[in-house]
Amino acid sequence: MSASVGLGRVLEPAGVLPQAAWRLDARPEIAADEVRIAVERLNLDAASFRQLATKHGGDGDAVRAEVLEIVGTRGKMHNPVTGSGGMLIGVVEEVGAESPLGLKPGDRVATLVSLTLTPLRITDGLAGWDGRSEQVPARGTAILFGRSVAAVLPDDLAPELALAVFDVCGAPALTDRVVREYETPVTVAVLGGAGKSGSLSLAAARGAGARTVAVVVDDREAQIVRNAGLADAVAVADARDPVAVSRAVAGALGGPATVTVVCVDVPGCEHGAILATAAGGTVIFFSMATSFPAAALGAEGLAADVTMLIGNGYLPGHAEFAVDLLRRVPAVRRLFEARVAGH
Repeated sequence: MSASVGLGRVLEPAGVLPQAAWRLDARPEIAADEVRIAVERLNLDAASFRQLATKHGGDGDAVRAEVLEIVGTRGKMHNPVTGSGGMLIGVVEEVGAESPLGLKPGDRVATLVSLTLTPLRITDGLAGWDGRSEQVPARGTAILFGRSVAAVLPDDLAPELALAVFDVCGAPALTDRVVREYETPVTVAVLGGAGKSGSLSLAAARGAGARTVAVVVDDREAQIVRNAGLADAVAVADARDPVAVSRAVAGALGGPATVTVVCVDVPGCEHGAILATAAGGTVIFFSMATSFPAAALGAEGLAADVTMLIGNGYLPGHAEFAVDLLRRVPAVRRLFEARVAGH
């Protein structure tokens, strides 16, 4: 059991799981149930990248230096401020004889577990990255445990595009599951509907039969969603303003949403999501900027009878579900391709 979840990689503090550890052993030699990946590209999660970029005023060199410092110090990409990391793609180099993951040397894979628990070494100084995008060309090694999750990259998608989809594939899968648990009609509000997880969640909700509203921060994002035709309605509101969000959702849907999905990568969006959700409804938090105390105490203070779920990024079949959405919904694919291209 200890090897399968990576306890042998924990350097400090002893006795915790790799995600909770301050520092991991990222040496490339593998145990019998581990897999070593030759890293090609990291994808920093949106909350972590935003925090780093804001801290350094958009100075890419400073962002790159801090990412290198975090990985060098901690043996993993685990942002100490946001507590989040991201994921990566690479090629399988070596597979332990007891690995249960079904991978083989030469497989090009995306890791579907967070960089916050993945032992990682960077060997190229991130020389190919300008520090100005979430996707990070990189060379080095990463280790997967027996309980890790990885997916072989699909042949019909560019690696950068597949990485962007896999990074948020838990969001649409859980949205689909929750929407289908309600009797129709179901209404869904997605805060941050123009982003990666938001656009996929909108597509998933629609596919499950819901009427949707995308809540976005400004007119530029509103136009992106309208042009894509991803939502039945689009509303502009600051997700950190509870009253504005509640009014925007009610105005678009004719009342509060049955399900509210939070895909905004800034803190302070908990109360708006709760206030915008109907009694008996569900709020799904997919942002790594979510505060559990703010959500729990906010719901209590508002006497809100809502179920609150923390999207953990994993459901069985979640990667295949997200890739299938990308293939079936051209508007989603165009949004992702533009995001990857930096547009």
